[in-house]
Amino acid sequence: MADKADDLPGKDAGGEDRADRGDGDGEAGAEEAGRAELTEAQRLVLERCIRALKEAKKDSQTLAALLLITRLCPANDLDKDTLRRIFEAVGLSLPARLLVTAYRKCENSSLSPLDVLSLGTALLSALSTDSDMATHPQLLTTIPILLGLVANGPMLEENASRGEAKPGGEARSSGNCRTEADGGASATEETCNIGDLDEAMAADCYQVLTAVCAVPRGSDHLLRRGAVLALCQAVERNQTLSHEKGLPLLASLLSGKTRDRVWRKHSAELLCLLLRLCRDFSQASPEARLDMCSQLVQFLPPPAVAAQSQELEEAVVQMWVALRPMVQSKLTAQLLGPILVLSACLLDLYGWQPVGPPNFCCLLVNRACVEVRVGLEGPPGTELSSELQQTLAGCYRIMEAAFEQACCQRDAEPEAEPQASGPSLSLQQSRQVFKVLEGGFAALMYHLQQVNASHFNDPFVFATFRCVCVWLAEETSCLKEEVTALLPFLVGYARTHLQSADADQQLADWMELMSVDKDKESWSGREALRYLLPALCHLSAEEGPRKVLLSLDTPALLVDFLSQSWSSLKEKSRAAADRNPSMEAMCSALLNFTVTEPDRVRSDPCFRALEAHLSDALPSLVSKPGLLVLAANYCTLGLMIARLKTAPSGPMEARQRRFFSVVLRFLRNALDSSSAPGPVQVSASWKESWYEVAELWRLSLQALGGCLRALPGLAALLREDGWLRHVLDMLGQCSALPDPQTQAALEEALCAAAQLCSVCREEMLEAMKKEGGALSSMSGLKKTLG
Repeated sequence: MADKADDLPGKDAGGEDRADRGDGDGEAGAEEAGRAELTEAQRLVLERCIRALKEAKKDSQTLAALLLITRLCPANDLDKDTLRRIFEAVGLSLPARLLVTAYRKCENSSLSPLDVLSLGTALLSALSTDSDMATHPQLLTTIPILLGLVANGPMLEENASRGEAKPGGEARSSGNCRTEADGGASATEETCNIGDLDEAMAADCYQVLTAVCAVPRGSDHLLRRGAVLALCQAVERNQTLSHEKGLPLLASLLSGKTRDRVWRKHSAELLCLLLRLCRDFSQASPEARLDMCSQLVQFLPPPAVAAQSQELEEAVVQMWVALRPMVQSKLTAQLLGPILVLSACLLDLYGWQPVGPPNFCCLLVNRACVEVRVGLEGPPGTELSSELQQTLAGCYRIMEAAFEQACCQRDAEPEAEPQASGPSLSLQQSRQVFKVLEGGFAALMYHLQQVNASHFNDPFVFATFRCVCVWLAEETSCLKEEVTALLPFLVGYARTHLQSADADQQLADWMELMSVDKDKESWSGREALRYLLPALCHLSAEEGPRKVLLSLDTPALLVDFLSQSWSSLKEKSRAAADRNPSMEAMCSALLNFTVTEPDRVRSDPCFRALEAHLSDALPSLVSKPGLLVLAANYCTLGLMIARLKTAPSGPMEARQRRFFSVVLRFLRNALDSSSAPGPVQVSASWKESWYEVAELWRLSLQALGGCLRALPGLAALLREDGWLRHVLDMLGQCSALPDPQTQAALEEALCAAAQLCSVCREEMLEAMKKEGGALSSMSGLKKTLG
């Protein structure tokens, strides 16, 4: 029987590699049409063999029936139903027993341990082509043995009395080693030699492991059983098929949701493997490097891991040295694509510093932009292949990195040192980069103009949308007509995802894979609008784009998003509530609408909803120290809306009164008079954020003056809540305010109160008589008090 091992299911009559058959229902279904039809005589014999399998009492009888089936009709000629019947008749107990037998000394066995292993792995390989079998618990128990085989080859136990070999399973070092197997195999301490795994057996092992990986939760089954360490060891030892099949399998384990978890647990081993791959890449021939680019991308670590490895950073420098002539070469788009994708991934890890001289950096950006323009500026309706989409997504990341770097250098002070994080471009090079990027981003906008709503869940559309938003976050004056024309798409795309109850799973999976935001959560439909917000802050301040945004009912979209975001934020504890740039940006855009479009604010129901939201949220918001900037935005926005109100006939509503009480307490906490009689200082709790909130604080005081005119009853609240007394005491005790702008804003609020409330006026006159402190320098207030 031993010499017939290759005729067992798993190889066809011509000896075809078992691993090339496919490992799932999808491929199996695709092959059905190509199967040869069995004759009636073959079917009769086949049925007898299946009956013999079911009635077999001994393993030898089962093996004989299987051998006859393979002689009659190779496995790849059988349809899925027939294969399933054969698998059910054989079951998984036989191959599992064969693997365990290979670990034991079986004196009465007519087969050598290697033959037993070959039979067992061949049967498992055939069985695993059925997805149900690939998840069977009994098959899963054989995974450690298979991993041991691919990592070490058969572990040959020296047997002095017989001179025979015995295979082993787990990954071990040479010398004294342990042999372990599931299913009750005993562990032995013996002197072992590592043997080579023949290619057929290696292919069978990888077929099973790959089939398990392909089923739901298959990655978890492999990870729990030590797949990462075994596969890394297989590559390190250059075991049979370790590069051809082991690396792709390991790449699958490093993709998707398991990537970060695997890197955290096995960072040392994976970094060691990656460094070897980097060295191989740097030393390979130019032709070989082209094939290695896509593979390397799959093994790059998350940025947090990369930042801790000086050795990897040095290896990446050498990789850029190897990449330069490839980028400079005249290659077809198909060959250049993987090079650009790898370049984008390396930029994600270490930025521009290790890339090389400025001329090469400019060339890299130029090549990326050219590929984008060629790929996206085709006639409307042109279908983009998945390979082209992957290349363009890599080009987007190069464009984003180049744009951010160029903006940093453009905005830097003339006397400042060159940026250490990237190349120092000359003025001419910077202009060239901006011009090239302008063409690339114009191509993106052209492409998005062709996209209809049925493709809104396409991951590539989101990648294009996100890249355009990166450009618009910093640059809205360039391509103004194109940007304005694109606004209906941008707002419609963001609204669709925000209001969609269930985001498309394909897009959710793509978001999980992309390192687009270090603090990102799983896709929830909000990310599209989050990326658009910085652009909306700029565009809402410009008359032309603002009119388009108003026609698209953008304020209502922002109010809805602000309310949703607050619902999520308020559930966090005070310690966990940190800055929320998205909500701050929403407030900035809404503030632009409020300042420039007062009639719209008075008539649009969304602003009434916004006012109610601000009143309800602010009392809780001001108690979260980490959200001081957001609280300042809420105060300012609420006051700017309130100042546009028509004076009520009666007293203020309870909600409105509560809002103003919170605002007054919040605003007076900004300044600290404890340094009297010296100048007023910014309070400790505000000092760190004063650069960002100072203008909001001043604008709030100016708006407070407007509110006093619109709401006469508010002046009494200034006294009742103690705000007026606090301010007058502070101004009387201290010599000066932090800056003239702060004094002007505070003086404007006091003047409004003096004009509208006689009691407030009397209190101010009494304080002014003391002729002390900063109050005496307020000439405008003196004139108002007359």
